[in-house]
Amino acid sequence: MPTSDADGPDRAHERPEGVSDATVEALGSLSKALETVERARGHLYGFHQLTGTADLELDRAVRLLREAGQAAWADRVEEEVLGRNVIPGHWTFQIVEAYNRTYYEPFRSLERQARETLAAGRDHLYEAEMKEARRTAGHPDHTARPPGTPRNPRPGA
Repeated sequence: MPTSDADGPDRAHERPEGVSDATVEALGSLSKALETVERARGHLYGFHQLTGTADLELDRAVRLLREAGQAAWADRVEEEVLGRNVIPGHWTFQIVEAYNRTYYEPFRSLERQARETLAAGRDHLYEAEMKEARRTAGHPDHTARPPGTPRNPRPGA
């Protein structure tokens, strides 16, 4: 709990009235799962970009093979690998789009709806309460909020 109203968390990170410990913990777990999905999605974009970069580098390999007098190998690279699907019928952009549409967007929407319904839309309540429990009151590096952040911001601010 905050030591004073001036040093407590901002209202957006305080538990709404009637929200149980179990609900805060469950929403924290749901949020953590979404954060893991965000990381997985980042890796998927990395896969997409690295595969695209490799495919574009094949243009150079084909050119160099031709310049080296290896036209048969240049033809094989062009025909067998350049522009090839990474899985049947899919380039990487199609995998990214399918992942976003089929998994990421529904997951993100559900997590947001759960926060809105169960915690008045407040985010990171579990972490905010953990921060309050671990802060050292009065220590300059253990403040509740960033400098200049009001405890009770204007509505809509």
